[in-house]
Amino acid sequence: MMHLRLAATAIGMAALVAAIPAMVCAADRTVTVAEAGSLQVILNAASPGDIITLEAGEYAAPITIDKAVTLAGRPGAAVVGNGHRSVITITAPGAAVRSLVITGSGTDLTTLDSGVFAQKTATGAQIEDNVITGNLFGIYLHGAVNSLARANRITGLTEGPRGSAGNGVTVWNAPGAKVLDNDIRSGRDGIATMASKRNVFRGNRFRDLRFGIHYMYTNDSEIADNISTGNSVGYAIMFSNRLKITGNLSEGDRDHGLLLNSANGSIITDNTVIGSLQSVDRWLTAGAHSADLGVPKSIDAASKAGDLGGLRLGPEKCVFIYNANKNKFFDNRFEGCAIGIHFTAGSEGNAMAGNAFVNNRNQVKYVGTRYMDWSKDGRGNYWSDNPAFDLNGDGIGDSPYRPNDLIDQVLWTSPQAKVLTSSPAVQVIRWAQAQFPALLPGGVVDSHPLMVPPARKVGRQ
Repeated sequence: MMHLRLAATAIGMAALVAAIPAMVCAADRTVTVAEAGSLQVILNAASPGDIITLEAGEYAAPITIDKAVTLAGRPGAAVVGNGHRSVITITAPGAAVRSLVITGSGTDLTTLDSGVFAQKTATGAQIEDNVITGNLFGIYLHGAVNSLARANRITGLTEGPRGSAGNGVTVWNAPGAKVLDNDIRSGRDGIATMASKRNVFRGNRFRDLRFGIHYMYTNDSEIADNISTGNSVGYAIMFSNRLKITGNLSEGDRDHGLLLNSANGSIITDNTVIGSLQSVDRWLTAGAHSADLGVPKSIDAASKAGDLGGLRLGPEKCVFIYNANKNKFFDNRFEGCAIGIHFTAGSEGNAMAGNAFVNNRNQVKYVGTRYMDWSKDGRGNYWSDNPAFDLNGDGIGDSPYRPNDLIDQVLWTSPQAKVLTSSPAVQVIRWAQAQFPALLPGGVVDSHPLMVPPARKVGRQ
């Protein structure tokens, strides 16, 4: 036993002695523009663990951080690229970039020119509290596992076609990466992720973009407490599975608040989509981008302009579900859209309960012959246009709610039939369906509609 203790002590002393050189070499250094000369030379001479703090002024880039050092800035410190390549490239695990103004990247999409580019070898890289403006991509986490982009203010390119701009933050095959509390505006998408997993996107704000968040082939991840305002689409979730989407806000986005395209097995709770009247000119100028979604555009801008005197309801759809299966939609609020929820393309096994559909022009659009009961365990959803009674006072309507009827389906498939909606024949058909529900050709029914909307949870919104 004594020999074991002596051996353990010897091992501990050896580890301490081995760590001493690293502790001795680690240093804090403050650099001014006058003494900097070449910032890259200073980085090359640094040792792992060093903190290099830049005083106010402009420091020439591109630069590469190839050691586990922290590059930080005092107020007014800016790292300025020469219009070629990425401004700061991180190749070392554990490196950090903090509190800098970062601008001047190249504009080549093929080389992924970025304000900060974290390569695959930059495991655990930390990019925090920076002002990143006027770059093609803001931050690119290119395979950097467990990396972090937090509390950055990112403004993308504001001129030229949106398709030639980059994203605020791009996550490519970077499992465990987190994007938290960033403010992102202009450019293509706020956060775009591809072929990744176990990511967390929380507390970010998006405006003046195509998509606030754009998910592609990214599984087992979380989207929480984000705010999207004035974008074409708030949250575009495509070809991704087992996500937790909770506490997000879409307010005044143009086309869709939440889009699920081939997204499966996810939990969508406590989200809010709020629409408003928007200028058709503004909407047409911004572009509806429906081609980017891979689905046909269903709204006719000219007719909307005529109906609303130059205004349209936006988003067009609070929620668009396209070939998305086995998802759970609980306790969300969808308000003030042209369509509350559009449900199509064979989506199966989705549960809907506790949601509030408030003042949408059409609460539900579903073209199909299957019957779907949107309630669970005796609890349905709230519908602002439901004229139901609750004689026993249990908070559940005494009769089922059906958002659509046969005439609705005819109008969706043959819009020219709109001229007949006020005819006596149509009114007789609708009366007969109300009296004899068996005449309905399938569709959505809420067998336990709520009489009041569920209380809205107070969160980071």
